[in-house]
Amino acid sequence: MAKASRTTAPVKAGAKAPSKAAGTAKPKAPVAKAAKPKAAAAPVRASTKPAAKAPAKAAAGKTAPGRKAGAAKPAARPASKAAAAKPADATANRLPKALTALAAGLPEKPWLKSYPKNVQAEIGALPYSSIGDFLVAACKQFSAQPAFTCMDKSISYTDVERLSAAFGAYLQSKGLQKGARVALMMPNVLQYPVAMMAILRAGYVVVNINPLYTPRELEHQLKDSGAQAIVILENFANTLQAVIARTAVKHVVVAAMGDMLGGLKGTIVNFVVRRVKKMVPAWSLPGHVKFNAAMKAGAGLGFRPAKVEADDVAFLQYTGGTTGVSKGATLLHSNVLANVAQNAQWMEDAYTIKPKPAHPNFICALPLYHIFALTVNALMGMQQGARNVLIPNPRDIPGFVKELQKYPVHIFPGLNTLFNALLNNEDFRKLDFKPLVLTLGGGMAVQKGVAERWKALTGCSVTEGYGLSETSPVATANKFTAGDFTGTIGLPLPSTEIAIRDEDGNNLPLGEVGEVCIRGPQVMAGYWNRPDETAKVMTKDGYFKSGDMGFMDERGYTKIVDRKKDMILVSGFNVYPNELEEVVAMHPGVLEVAAIGVPDEHSGEVPKLFVVRKDPALTAEALTAFCRENLTGYKRPRYIEFRTELPKTPVGKILRRALRE
Repeated sequence: MAKASRTTAPVKAGAKAPSKAAGTAKPKAPVAKAAKPKAAAAPVRASTKPAAKAPAKAAAGKTAPGRKAGAAKPAARPASKAAAAKPADATANRLPKALTALAAGLPEKPWLKSYPKNVQAEIGALPYSSIGDFLVAACKQFSAQPAFTCMDKSISYTDVERLSAAFGAYLQSKGLQKGARVALMMPNVLQYPVAMMAILRAGYVVVNINPLYTPRELEHQLKDSGAQAIVILENFANTLQAVIARTAVKHVVVAAMGDMLGGLKGTIVNFVVRRVKKMVPAWSLPGHVKFNAAMKAGAGLGFRPAKVEADDVAFLQYTGGTTGVSKGATLLHSNVLANVAQNAQWMEDAYTIKPKPAHPNFICALPLYHIFALTVNALMGMQQGARNVLIPNPRDIPGFVKELQKYPVHIFPGLNTLFNALLNNEDFRKLDFKPLVLTLGGGMAVQKGVAERWKALTGCSVTEGYGLSETSPVATANKFTAGDFTGTIGLPLPSTEIAIRDEDGNNLPLGEVGEVCIRGPQVMAGYWNRPDETAKVMTKDGYFKSGDMGFMDERGYTKIVDRKKDMILVSGFNVYPNELEEVVAMHPGVLEVAAIGVPDEHSGEVPKLFVVRKDPALTAEALTAFCRENLTGYKRPRYIEFRTELPKTPVGKILRRALRE
C-alpha cells in the first residue's frame, strides 16, 4: 500500500515517566517469552482430556507432519487408527505433578455456569470423518436451495456437488496422489467453493493463498507447502509467472471472473475486467488450463471419492501478515469438523431470540481464503443450508451496499473496520435491518463505540468471538442472548478449555492477566514441517499458546488486553494498544486509529498514535486533550501522526507491524 501523506506532532502532555501516584494501576514486570518445551520433534495434538500422550516420531507418508500418534484425543472425536498407537513414554499417560499443581485452587471450568441453557458442554461424536462427506450430505439435504451467489449468479447445493465432482475428477486425472497439496489463489468468486470442495473430496489438501501476495510471499508459501497444483484467478497470474519455475507446481488452472456467470454475462464481465478496467496484467504460464476447460474435461470423467479419515490433513492455513514469517497451520478434517459442530451448537442460542429463517442468507464479505470466512461462512453456511452472498471486493463500500440491497440479510460476519466503514455510508444506513438475526465480530477487537453505533442503527448487537488460524478458528464466543456488547471474547465453545498462564506456564487466578492458552478438538496438529515452531506454542498438557494476553473473570468470560508482542512497556508499566485505540476511537473526529510503542531514552517506550481523521479540522492538540481526560499519564500518547489511511491486511486488520517498520 502506498504511503499516505502524514502530519506528525509531538505531544508534550504525559511525556514524563509515570510516578507512583500516576493512576491506580500497579506496574507489572515485563512479560518474557514463554519457556520452550524440551521436546521439539513433532506437533502435539490438542485434547480436551487432562492427560496427554507423548508425540510419536514422524513417519514418512503420514498426512500430518509428525502427527499420527499424537496426544490423547477428546471423547468427542471419532476413533481412528492413530489412537491405537502406544505412547513413546509410559509416564506420558498421566499429568506430571507440577502440571497437576497448576490447577490447584482454580474453579473447575467457571464458564459452564454461564452457558446458554440449550447448549451442552461437549459436542459429542462427529457424524462425519471427512469434510467432503459432510459437504456432500449438505448438498443432498438442501439440493435445490441456493448455496452461493456472486454478481447476481447463484448456484444451488446440487450444482456445487456436481461441479465439485467434475473438478475433482479433473485433478485426479493429473495423477495427483492422496495428500497432494493444491493451492487456491482467488478472491470471493463462485470458483472458490467449487474448487475447495473438489480438492477435499478427492483426498487432497487445500493451501489457501492470499491473491494479493507479492511474488516473494507467494514463492515462500508454494515452496513451504510443496504445492503441486494451483487454481488461480487470471488477475494474479503474473505473480505466479514470476516464481513458478522455483516451485514444485506442475499443474496450473487459470480462472476468470466471468467463468461461472453464464454465457453472455460472463463474456461481458471478462471484457470489462480485462479491457475496460485493465485489472489483468499480461501473463504467460505455458501448459496452463483454463478453469472452464478443466471443468468440461472433468465432467466427462468418473469421479472417485477418496477414502479420507478424520486425522488426514484438510487445510494448510498459513498464519496472516501480523505474525512475521508465515507458517502453515496444519488443520485436520477432524479439527475443522469439530469447529463446525461447536459453532452449530452455539448458534442455537441465537435462534431463541429470532427463529431461524427458512432460507438464511450469510453475507460473505471476508475473503474465503481466510480461516474466519472459510469456517464461519462457507462451511457453517452449508451446514445451515444457507445462501452465501459472495462479495469479491468489500473495500468498494458503495458497490458492497448495492449488493446488500438485493437480499434480506440474516447472518453478517465481519470485523471492526468493515462495520465502521459501513456505518459511515449513507446508503447503508437506509437498509432494512429487520431480518438481521446475527452480527458476528471477529478477526480483531471490536471497539465499543462501533458496536454501540451498529446496534443503534440495526437493532442487532455485535456478538464478538475469538479464534486463530491454529484453532480452525473459533475458540470462544459471547452468548447471542447476552443483549448488549460485552467487550469480552466470551466463553469457551463446547469441548474447549481456556487457561490463563504466566511466562513459566503456571495457571493464574481469575482476574489476573496472562497468556490465553486453548485446548480442544479444533486446535491444529502443528505447523507444517516446523516441529521447532510447534514446540514453542504447544504445551505438554495439550494447550496452544495463543500469544494473546488476557484475563478470565469469575463468570468464565475472557477479556483480551492485547497481543503479547504488541504490548508497550512504559517505565515498567504495561500499556495495551487495544485500550488506547478504543478510547481514541470514541472521539467523534476520529475515523480509524492504531497505537504502537516507539523507543524513548527515558521511559524505554512511549505510545504513538496513527490517526485517520473523520473531521478534517481535528488537531493533535484536541486529541491530546481528549486523551488527557480519558487516560492516565503513562498511557497517553507522546506522538500523534495523521494519515489518510492505515495499512491493513486484505481481511481489514490494521497492521501495527507495518507502522513500526
